[in-house]
Amino acid sequence: MLNLDSFLDYMRYERNRSDETVDGYRKDIGKFERYIESLEGGITFDTVDSDIIRAWMEEMMDQGNTATSICRRLSAVKSMYRFALSRGMIDHDPAHAVHAPKKHRRLPQFVGEDDMDRLLDDVEWGDDYKSQRTRTVLAMFYETGLRVSELTGLDDTAIDFERCELRVTGKGNKERIVPFGEKLRQQMQAYMRMRDAKGQCLDAPAFLVNDKGKRMTYAQVRLLVKNQLSGVQNINKRSPHVLRHSFATAMLNNGADLESVQKLLGHNSLSTTEIYTHTTFEQLKQIYNKAHPRE
Repeated sequence: MLNLDSFLDYMRYERNRSDETVDGYRKDIGKFERYIESLEGGITFDTVDSDIIRAWMEEMMDQGNTATSICRRLSAVKSMYRFALSRGMIDHDPAHAVHAPKKHRRLPQFVGEDDMDRLLDDVEWGDDYKSQRTRTVLAMFYETGLRVSELTGLDDTAIDFERCELRVTGKGNKERIVPFGEKLRQQMQAYMRMRDAKGQCLDAPAFLVNDKGKRMTYAQVRLLVKNQLSGVQNINKRSPHVLRHSFATAMLNNGADLESVQKLLGHNSLSTTEIYTHTTFEQLKQIYNKAHPRE
């Protein structure tokens, strides 16, 4: 008999997925579970057929859900049924033949190099601890391309200042080495001196700590970045991931090859990184349209 908890345990303990990923599966499949429970006939995960899954998708479309959200939820349901079939919990996979709706791939938003230079260098940063921590967070996202979870999970012991390298743990608990430059080294060390001088680091060896001395959370870092990006006019998303996009775009615009950027970002597939080539091409088109005399 198939149940959601068995699948979530598999994702957490056998596939080593993060708590955030597992919670995402729980929410997405939970929506499907509530839908089938609303149907007549006592339908369960075990008695679902392809038509029911398609009807669920149609209902989501009628409710105004985006194709991206529908695709994500369908992907979660497909993963659960593949797991159940492989474990002999069911004898057929009702989701296998169901196709996701087509979606337009949006280009990632990013902050331009000039705007990032202004944010990091031209803003009158205070000498207080909070100001230096904020500047450090912005610089680390932009100059290393880390994910939020990788930055909040970073420990002092994973920083090699002599080699200017970070040892970070990414998706699937995979470790990678990320280099950084001299300017960032100085910024990080200045922040750490102020942090340690406060004597309130209760979560040693956490690199980023909040005002209570505890390791900073995803929500705290996200709010910090959102506030700092509020002055950037040409973007409508203001999240840490925008700075990760900014890092990748800046690297490609300045001559980095795609495979190197893939490794720096910790992408499993080169196709995930390729979207940034579209971004840089869009920039080229804009430059062409502004500069060519026939335009």
